[in-house]
Amino acid sequence: MAADDPAAPDDPLTLPDLASRAMRGSVIAASDEFFAEKENLIKPGAATYSPHTFGHKGQVYDGWETRRRRGPGPGSGSGSGFGSGFGSGFGLPGADEHDWVIVRLGAAGVVHAVVVDTAHFTGNFPQSCSVEACFVAGYPDRAALEAARWAEIVPRSPLKGDTPHVFEVPARHRFSHVRLRIYPDGGVARLRVHGVVVPDPALLEGMTFDLAALENGGDVLACSDRFYSAPRNAISPGLSRVMGEGWETRRRRSPGNEWLVVRFAAAGTVALAELDTSGYIGNSPGAARLRSSAGGDWSDPASWAPLLPRTALLPDTPHRFRVGPGPACDLVRLDVFPDGGVARLRLYGSLTPAGLAAVRRRWDETVP
Repeated sequence: MAADDPAAPDDPLTLPDLASRAMRGSVIAASDEFFAEKENLIKPGAATYSPHTFGHKGQVYDGWETRRRRGPGPGSGSGSGFGSGFGSGFGLPGADEHDWVIVRLGAAGVVHAVVVDTAHFTGNFPQSCSVEACFVAGYPDRAALEAARWAEIVPRSPLKGDTPHVFEVPARHRFSHVRLRIYPDGGVARLRVHGVVVPDPALLEGMTFDLAALENGGDVLACSDRFYSAPRNAISPGLSRVMGEGWETRRRRSPGNEWLVVRFAAAGTVALAELDTSGYIGNSPGAARLRSSAGGDWSDPASWAPLLPRTALLPDTPHRFRVGPGPACDLVRLDVFPDGGVARLRLYGSLTPAGLAAVRRRWDETVP
């Protein structure tokens, strides 16, 4: 999403999950996790369930599950790992009457939708939930989060068992942390926080970095095919460990080639491109090409300028190419010939003065 375009998409669930472990989100604390660990909440994949798989505490669930509440005591803070201060629910009234969990987003951003999924929890799901969010710069400790100003982004709402509950959020401010409250107790399989990354200009100014990276505000604008895996995988953090963590198309049986278009957070100049086919051994593209564009109608072939000419690729190989110097751009199109899989696409460069100004403006516009 462009830095000056905060409008919500038609379907907010198509936006990145800012809380996901794949985005390097983490679960900081929970009031209780007696039956199932809090870290399960942010696993990238859908929750799974195998009946009659019992541990010494009961049925094993792929989610976060607290013990049954019997008034104040266990479950009201002893499992947080942060001491009684966190367990007290930040001193809010009624904190001992429900459970909660705090998630640090992998990248600060504007939240457009929250999904509270109770998959496979049928007799042990919470009656209701609410979600709050805050922004704290840097790496806050317990005291900083206790002192933070939390804003309610999902009011207390009823829940059903074995159901993904979608709550749209009026997108105005950026947040770094979310807190899910469940009433009074129970299990939640997954927590999704869909939104748009808002990069910190202080971390980008004067730096060479990956302009396409999801954590830096890049995203996939469009693609020709997503049969085997999502194109957004190609710009996600970290390395692709298996084929399913990259972008792979079906086998093309018609003329032409497959492609994707990446949008930067703001205009920049690209100096080095990395096309990584790691893990794709019998299904890597035969060749690839990169082109750039600065706004305008990206569907018009005349709007694209050469960045990397059609170049042969090897299977299971990270390829690096110096490119440019070329004109400033905020869109890059990757063409693969004729089809296949790309583990990662990295486009290293720096923001233009106008691009940096746009990032600063977006940062200021979304201040909590």
